[in-house]
Amino acid sequence: MFRPLRPRGSLHYQKPPLAHDDLIALLSKRGLHIPDSDKARRYLRHIGYYRLSPYTIPFQQGRPDHVFHEGVEFDDVLDLYVFDRALRLLVMDALERVEVAVRAAITDHMSTTHSDPHWYLDPVHFQDASKHSGLLQIIKRMCHEQLSAPPEAGEGMLVHRSALEHYLATYGSPELPPSWLMVETLTIGQLDHMIRNLRLKSDRSAIAASVGLNEKVLRSWMRTYVRVRNICAHHGRLWNVGLGVYPAIPNSPTISWLCSPEALPDRSKKRLYPVLVSLQSVLDSVSPRSSWARRLHELVAARPGWNRSGMGIPEAWADDPFWSQHIG
Repeated sequence: MFRPLRPRGSLHYQKPPLAHDDLIALLSKRGLHIPDSDKARRYLRHIGYYRLSPYTIPFQQGRPDHVFHEGVEFDDVLDLYVFDRALRLLVMDALERVEVAVRAAITDHMSTTHSDPHWYLDPVHFQDASKHSGLLQIIKRMCHEQLSAPPEAGEGMLVHRSALEHYLATYGSPELPPSWLMVETLTIGQLDHMIRNLRLKSDRSAIAASVGLNEKVLRSWMRTYVRVRNICAHHGRLWNVGLGVYPAIPNSPTISWLCSPEALPDRSKKRLYPVLVSLQSVLDSVSPRSSWARRLHELVAARPGWNRSGMGIPEAWADDPFWSQHIG
């Protein structure tokens, strides 16, 4: 069932494109101090004004004029952009570990429990037949594209063909690859849809348990991770963006989470902070010796209060034992 489209706006877009010098003049007119025009021009050329402009908003007095607060310099805006980039890279580091662990959990559990390396071909494992059919079409298309391309050369010790190329060039049946190769062809969004469509709750629960969660929490967190990963993959603003989907707060004592009831204020629940907590929670299970929490603390601790507040991070966040056991 598809949600009806929301109505379009009624205005006609007619803002003209501006050259870099015109953009610098516009920012200066709004009160941004730009002591080095060449430097500003270089960053505008290689980052883009419309990627950089959201980072000017915390330094402005507001609409409609977008006037900057007194004393704000171009380097202040650039510093926030650089911080957000470092944050995205750090979050992607954790997401990679979580995503890889979930992929492994799916194929390990489903293949061994059902004694079939091609278990996903059988519709009995899925609730919605049309979604299962869509999954198979995605994998078939991937195989077709691989066979349509020139054969991959694998020469020498350091150059190897991809696993999909090897399977298709070696085996004629089954038509589609085994589970452990199949999961690698899916995006995190497709992976999320596949987990949700598994018929047996026992299967979904076993997959969740392998990463330290329960079935309900895994479904919630995976949905959030799809959104966060898309932002990071497209180099979007992360630190104070409205995600629209947020991780469920676990109430099970078996799931690693903040220790103090006051550690996650209501104002923080619709910000990035609970996502960061959830990532560390999974890392506690899949990578307990990771330095991720310490690197997060090093990145965030030096930021001004308004910057941390925009992420929903409380003032004494690092004192909670959930974090301090990794940071201290």
